[in-house]
Amino acid sequence: MVIEEILPSGKFTQAQLELLRMFSKQYPDNVWVEVKDMLSKYFMEKASDEMDNLFEKKGWGNEKIKEWASEHRECKTNCVRG
Repeated sequence: MVIEEILPSGKFTQAQLELLRMFSKQYPDNVWVEVKDMLSKYFMEKASDEMDNLFEKKGWGNEKIKEWASEHRECKTNCVRG
């Protein structure tokens, strides 16, 4: 049976459909753990690269990180949560 016959059109992206096709057969649980770990690392690296690009573009450095940490501490003690 083809995935498109089962799923309503427009509900999944092309990437999601491709992943469903790739993993349409049964795999041991450890394979899923490895795949999730691999995908997590991939997206973590992408996010880290984007943050590096933003820091470079804005000219930020360690001082910006310290500023954010200070803001967080101040908010923890002084902010009203709703």
